[in-house]
Amino acid sequence: MQKGFYLDLTRCTSCYSCMVACKAHHPSLDETVYWRRVITLEKGTYPVVRLTNLSLSCMHCGTPACKIVCPTKAISKRAEDGLVLVNPDLCIGCKMCLMACPFGVPQFGKNGKMQKCDLCLDRLETGLTPACMNACPAKALHAGPMDELSSLANRKAANRLIRTTDPSFFV
Repeated sequence: MQKGFYLDLTRCTSCYSCMVACKAHHPSLDETVYWRRVITLEKGTYPVVRLTNLSLSCMHCGTPACKIVCPTKAISKRAEDGLVLVNPDLCIGCKMCLMACPFGVPQFGKNGKMQKCDLCLDRLETGLTPACMNACPAKALHAGPMDELSSLANRKAANRLIRTTDPSFFV
């Protein structure tokens, strides 16, 4: 049962609560590493400008490019939920994963090892939702099984993000 994210673009206000919650839940991350990032895309020219806020993290792809190129097999994909995880003991910090990821997800802290969103695996294993989703005041961010997210996305006329890596992400 593949898990992923759904972001309701009509609700995200770029408040950064998801980013702060992620950072707070993972206090060992150094100050330069953000497993979840909020970006604002601007389209058009004045006076007709459209802003879109995106809360992005690892897409836990169906076919993760990062896993394919990792020379030490430090990146794995769990069969039971499709989460893409990193074993820091195996990572050599070569940054091949960063070059392969179409979303620029891999982060490298002071130790030089790759790190990224693990969907708050520790919270999932105790029946809780990811910290980012829990903190979103606008209820724009959802996480869970892809079939449930697909139903939610269909009700909102949202689409699954399409790439060759098969990202587990609806917008």
